[in-house]
Amino acid sequence: MTETSIFTRILEGEIPSEIIAETENVFAIRDIAPKAPVHLLVIPKTAAYRDVVELAAGDPALLAEVVGLAHTVAAEHADGEFRLIFNTGAGAGQTVFHVHAHVLAGDLDEKSLNA
Repeated sequence: MTETSIFTRILEGEIPSEIIAETENVFAIRDIAPKAPVHLLVIPKTAAYRDVVELAAGDPALLAEVVGLAHTVAAEHADGEFRLIFNTGAGAGQTVFHVHAHVLAGDLDEKSLNA
C-alpha cells in the first residue's frame, strides 16, 4: 500500500492549506515554495494518477478539468496569461507522485522556474 499523498491529506483537512478554488473533481492551492509571483497548484481530488501521462490515458475529461481550473485561477490571480507545468518523473523534478499542475504567472525569471 502506498502512502497517502500530501495533496490528499490537504484535501482531507489533515494538513492546513487554503483551497483557493475547486470544482467537483479538482482543487487549487498556493505553492508553499513559489518559483514565480503567482505559483499555484491544480490537483485532481483523486490520487489514482501518478503523473499527467497516466491522467491523459486514464481520464482525459479530468485532465481537461485540471486545465480549465488552471485557466480560471490564472484569470483570478494574474492577468490570465500563465505557464502550465506538469513534472513527470523524479528526473524531471516530480517530488509528489499525485498528478498536479503548476500554474506560474507574473514576471517569470527563467533561472528560477524549476517548478
